[in-house]
Amino acid sequence: GFEFADYKLLASTYDVEATVLAAIEFDKKICQINGVICIASDVPLTVATVATKLNLPSITIESAKLAIDKFAMKKRFERDKVPIPWFSSVDSYDHLKKLVKSNKFQFVIKPFDSRGSRGVLRIKEDTNLEWVYKNAKKNSPTNRVMLEQFLEGPQVSTESLVVNKVAYTPGFSDRNYEFLDTYEPYIIENGGQLPSHLDKNIQKAVHDLIQKASISMGIDNGVVKGDIVINNGKPYVIELAARLSGGYFCTHEIPLNTGVDLVGAAILQSLGERIDTNNLKPKFNRPVAQRYLFPKPGKVNSVTLPKWASSDPDISLLEVRVNKGDTIEPVTNHPARAGVVITTGSEISNAINKAESVISSIEIIMEPH
Repeated sequence: GFEFADYKLLASTYDVEATVLAAIEFDKKICQINGVICIASDVPLTVATVATKLNLPSITIESAKLAIDKFAMKKRFERDKVPIPWFSSVDSYDHLKKLVKSNKFQFVIKPFDSRGSRGVLRIKEDTNLEWVYKNAKKNSPTNRVMLEQFLEGPQVSTESLVVNKVAYTPGFSDRNYEFLDTYEPYIIENGGQLPSHLDKNIQKAVHDLIQKASISMGIDNGVVKGDIVINNGKPYVIELAARLSGGYFCTHEIPLNTGVDLVGAAILQSLGERIDTNNLKPKFNRPVAQRYLFPKPGKVNSVTLPKWASSDPDISLLEVRVNKGDTIEPVTNHPARAGVVITTGSEISNAINKAESVISSIEIIMEPH
């Protein structure tokens, strides 16, 4: 990014105080900061704190704190009657055993405050509870763990811009969990596709739920990224992030699918500019699919991409993140995925078939043991 930037400052965005100090010094001595925003990185508290110190538009610090603490978020949703799965904090391994024994459904254990699916694990009848508890706790910066009911049903990723307390949701993607059993107990998503296959009434219910959840979190103006599950025809909030998405959802998939420049609108909002909400409404509904690359673990000897991929107009993005000499570890979280492809097509099936064809045509050869 430094190649394109006019200025740079170095501070960890996960260190709120360090970023605030660096931003204030930059604003005073080098160049006035007119807006602050984050994309793909789960740092809404840093953004909100910098914005507050510099008197710039942003969500409130209270809302940002809810967004980075999944348990606090669920407590707020519970208070405001926003539909969510059953949940509980977990105080100890013994507490986890009691919770699992006293309820007759499947569970997900997760850190209060991690990201990228790190430490998020599915619990079934034969799961080693002590192991999943230690894994989830290890992945929490504050060593706090929660348990929630695993709800069966299709999941969707949403992305919205809230403007004057109204949530506009151009991003609406069916999530693909075909590898749920392959990588269990880890919960690994393999991309998704747009437009959604869900019934129009269910889609409207999801839009309404995002609206209600945004207001519950106190987000009057800002980005909200939703993880939603549909169980027995009713949508539930798994969690809501107060940031632009990673995985090229907001930068590539939403514009390809709808013609909406969500990132541009979010930038305007961060600058305090007026948002024309007509620009947040889909202009069309083009089929788009995304799939990830999951090579087997080992040390990479060579990587060969299909030659035809570079000239195929239906391939919008192809990114392979491993090179010769890299070591591929077993997949335990979303950042471990080794590459991604985004495709379009005249029908959603065409886009999916093209994406899967590209992934299967990437040849990664491992060094012999």
